[in-house]
Amino acid sequence: MKLGKSIGFSSSILLLLVLLAACAGGNKGEALPSASPEPSALPSPSVSPAALPYQAPLTGVARQTEALERPIAVMINNLKPARPQSGLSNADVVWEVLAEGGITRLVALFQSTDALTDSIGPIRSIRPYLINIGESYGAVLAHAGGSNDAYAILQQQKKPYLDEISNAGAYFWRSKERKAPHNLYSDLEKLRSGAEKKNYKQDTAVPAYVFAENGAAEATTPATAVTIHFTLKDYKVSYAYDEASKLYKRSINDEAHIDLNNNEQLAASNLVVLAASHKTLDNEGRLAVDLQAGGDAMLFQQGRMTEASWVRAPDNMIRIVKDGKELALVPGKTFFHIVPNTKSIADHVMYG
Repeated sequence: MKLGKSIGFSSSILLLLVLLAACAGGNKGEALPSASPEPSALPSPSVSPAALPYQAPLTGVARQTEALERPIAVMINNLKPARPQSGLSNADVVWEVLAEGGITRLVALFQSTDALTDSIGPIRSIRPYLINIGESYGAVLAHAGGSNDAYAILQQQKKPYLDEISNAGAYFWRSKERKAPHNLYSDLEKLRSGAEKKNYKQDTAVPAYVFAENGAAEATTPATAVTIHFTLKDYKVSYAYDEASKLYKRSINDEAHIDLNNNEQLAASNLVVLAASHKTLDNEGRLAVDLQAGGDAMLFQQGRMTEASWVRAPDNMIRIVKDGKELALVPGKTFFHIVPNTKSIADHVMYG
């Protein structure tokens, strides 16, 4: 009796399995999903290049190695006979500042470039406010001569400087292709060698700017063409924004401002114009420029502009701020321009 019940139960199970198999075989319109996809159907993993581990402190450009070199600030002649200059395309930051007679001088900051043997120049003299700019980066100052006030600061305060006239002539050379005084040059290899010979500190902390993490500009007002006037009517600096490279390309009096080393037009990711107090000191037209008080500023990035302010921060750097917050720069080179604040900053700048 027990055996009969067992046989009946097994028969029932067998019948059920047969029915299920028949149902599955009859549904030919819908294929049952495979337990796992075929090997050829597996998605290919997306491989992104490894991000470079370091960022240059003054440009925000990604690097394979850390940029630790002490900055070198070189005083560059900007008179017409000195143009085109050499080496400016290798600078991390360039400042354009008034000198005597309404002409401007350039202060080129070199920190992260590997172009150690490219010519830099023509090199000219230094002024107290130019010392101030270079010192804000903790830089060694490279120049040829200077005002009495500048020499007093350099010598009495024991600044790190390399002067072709007084203490470091071996680290400069004169080009035969130009007339003096527009023919003095050096390069980073020589200048760093001179700084080492004079036992200037090499391991100083390098200040850093704030950079946009995604590379996007903070500016909002359209500004693809920028023209800057300092004081002379016959001297103007202009920039045209190039959408393809996302750079502002620089011209002087409507002529492309190029680097003689590579014949390339100078260009920058960020343009800053800041207004500061200027005071004439003597009959030679030497100036005092107040780089401590702060004032109005304009920041141009990626074809746009934002109105801002500049402040001298606790770390001694000039920072561009808005609503109490430092504005982020776009990774790349930055050109600063200091104009007198006797007029509004808008009187010195045209854009659109």
